[in-house]
Amino acid sequence: MNTVQLIGRLTKDPEAREGNGHQVAALRLAVNGRDRSAAPDYVDVVAFDGLAKTCTDHLEKGRQVAVSGRLSHSEWEAEDGSRRSRLQVIAREVEFLASAKREGSED
Repeated sequence: MNTVQLIGRLTKDPEAREGNGHQVAALRLAVNGRDRSAAPDYVDVVAFDGLAKTCTDHLEKGRQVAVSGRLSHSEWEAEDGSRRSRLQVIAREVEFLASAKREGSED
């Protein structure tokens, strides 16, 4: 089984692009662990087509979201000949939670 569920805040606005005839949105989440004083984990998330459009139209840096999806691992050779790899989440659902924190807010 390959299932991932995360809740975190966007570290920047979603980045939209086209790829292989599909609309793509790249999201980066900061996900806190049980120990809130520890540094968060940063997770790359990719959404496609209608979900990608919704994310790019309505999400912004700092917004809290819940993501359900699956892990995807890819490997490639960079231009300099080095091997690269990436582990990311392919989003099936993105639920919009709390708004971005604003200066002076107590959230």
